[in-house]
Amino acid sequence: MKKKIHPNYVPCIVTCACGNRVETRSTVEKIGVDLCSKCHPFFTGRQKIVDSAGRVEKFKRRYAAKKTVTKAQKKKE
Repeated sequence: MKKKIHPNYVPCIVTCACGNRVETRSTVEKIGVDLCSKCHPFFTGRQKIVDSAGRVEKFKRRYAAKKTVTKAQKKKE
């Protein structure tokens, strides 16, 4: 390997949004993540909606109006 071309490999702390901290090694000292193995739905078995841009609320608002229309149509029949 060539000398003086590789970045420094330092201890790193990975911090999740849930508060879980993991110590590892990386080329950066701190890493922030949204999901980890302690809070990810695949590992926990619980549903968790991860929304950072309001997309879930926008989806619910858009389809809530259509859902009420279909209920009203059913009552007429």
